[in-house]
Amino acid sequence: MSGATPSSRAERHQVAALCWRAGQGGGVEILLVTSRDTGRWVTPKGGRMPGLTDAQAAAQEALEEAGVEGVVQEAPIGEFQYLKRLKRRAPRPTQVSVFALRVTRELADWKEAAQRTRRWFTAADAAASVDEAELGAVILEFRPAT
Repeated sequence: MSGATPSSRAERHQVAALCWRAGQGGGVEILLVTSRDTGRWVTPKGGRMPGLTDAQAAAQEALEEAGVEGVVQEAPIGEFQYLKRLKRRAPRPTQVSVFALRVTRELADWKEAAQRTRRWFTAADAAASVDEAELGAVILEFRPAT
């Protein structure tokens, strides 16, 4: 979150999907969704899931939160930290591993469609739209595997 710096030792770990597609002119477009609580632009993210790799869990979050399916890279492309705000509890430092997911299908309806808005951004606009500077850097540094 803006103005807050997580400690160097995160208490929680989450996974996120950096959902992308080829844009016009050879660039990359990034899909962001609004958070349910504040309406900020974020990447789909959530906790690790038993029985799934972190990459598979990130793909599951992309399906539930953004209504997209695709091909996910097994190795993280970056990490960032933020302060996770929990109801009636102090914010907790959270480390997030980010996995690239090339979107191959957008669903018209999905689990959290009524709770979130999704939008495609240029990489520069996506980086400027997220609150976490480290996530913005991951977005700007991202290059699809060739």
